Amino acid sequence: MRFSILFALTLTVSACSLVPPHQTPEPPIPAVFPNHQAAPPGASAAGLGRAEVFRDPRLLRIIDVAFANNRDLRLAMLNVEAARAQSRTQTASMWPGVDAQTSYSHERTAGLGERQPATADQHGASIGLTAFELDLFGRMRALSDAAFSRYLASAEGFQAARVTLTGAVADAYFAERLAVEQRALADRMLADWRRSLELSRILQQSGRGGTVDVVRAEAQVASAEADLHARERAAAQAGNALRLVVGVEVPADLPPPLALDLDPVVTRLPAGLPSDLLLNRPDIRQAERTLAAANADVGAARAAFFPRLSLTATFGFASPSLAALFNGEHNGWNFSPRVVLPIFDGGKLNADLDLAKVRKNEAVAQYEKAIQTAFREVADGLAGIATFSAQIKAQTRAVTESAHAVGLAEARYRAGLDSSLELLDAQRQLQMAQQALLSLRREEIANAVALYRALGGGAADGCPPPGV
Repeated sequence: MRFSILFALTLTVSACSLVPPHQTPEPPIPAVFPNHQAAPPGASAAGLGRAEVFRDPRLLRIIDVAFANNRDLRLAMLNVEAARAQSRTQTASMWPGVDAQTSYSHERTAGLGERQPATADQHGASIGLTAFELDLFGRMRALSDAAFSRYLASAEGFQAARVTLTGAVADAYFAERLAVEQRALADRMLADWRRSLELSRILQQSGRGGTVDVVRAEAQVASAEADLHARERAAAQAGNALRLVVGVEVPADLPPPLALDLDPVVTRLPAGLPSDLLLNRPDIRQAERTLAAANADVGAARAAFFPRLSLTATFGFASPSLAALFNGEHNGWNFSPRVVLPIFDGGKLNADLDLAKVRKNEAVAQYEKAIQTAFREVADGLAGIATFSAQIKAQTRAVTESAHAVGLAEARYRAGLDSSLELLDAQRQLQMAQQALLSLRREEIANAVALYRALGGGAADGCPPPGV
């Protein structure tokens, strides 16, 4: 009966809370994105799954492999599990811990004078709670809420890590595809230079060309061979970077890749409104959860100024005979309340409260910065969408005209109307135009990947973090 009254009293007095009302700051961003194009309400690439944005089946398989093996993602999952355990530990501290104890002692006393030595047995059994703190001013509740908010923040961090990993794998994959296609282009250009060298030698032997033309062509072949070796090195390093982000060797039974000019990624993605970022970006939700935890810490620091009441109570039996241990005459109990009232601590409690308020202000700034960073990333992606298409069309025309110029220059060189300088220059212009076109296509794809990641795309794909 006494314990029932005590438990009811605990629930009654623990209703007081000194946690300040949690208020999420207004997003410090404009209402619309620059270069914003009208879209249906709710239209945002964040709701599109990976398979709807990435058209390359090889890339989709590699992303799945990375989810299973990437070490950074594994660490993020472990952080969630650790935060969950800490939250459960803090919540458990709000409840009384009840312990049951049993004891037995066998004692022999020495004889004194005529008193003979004697032996005595003592049996005991008890149940009780030790130093249970009544949460009078909500300190324990505030600490529990803070731990739970940090757990939720870690869960959002896991989702943010998934989004980041998706973008990182796509970036590494397309960087490798660019390096491979640049190596193939360098190999084709080397074959063209060798044909030009052979043509120079034929014209020299026929008397229509000079030694200078042959030497120039040989120098260009040597330069092309050096460029090919550089492209081979770049392709190998890009493959190494991809293996690192995936976490294991890329499987050999993957589908063939799509070429960069076959649109392996949807490049025109709807962005929706800036307010959508608050719902779709896991890192913003993580910052908001962290802010809630910091706000609860302020309440815990405030409550530390007030008295703390803790209880220690036991009820048990003690008897020299085990058979008579639980007789009513052998029972006993102990009830020891303890009140701690801070009087002087050298300013520690005030410093703790000031620190909690500073940490909350830091969390506000981090939350606002996360929103501003997300807005900037989306705005950059929209700027890319607005310009890359026209730039690639112009560069494609440059490649076409350069190829036409090479044909004309070769015909005039064969006819003896121009020297090899004109042909070599036209071939160099064509090579640069082709490499520039490849790089532009890679940049357009990277822009689309970055925009998809900036919008929080892909967060809903796959399983939730543990415990959520």
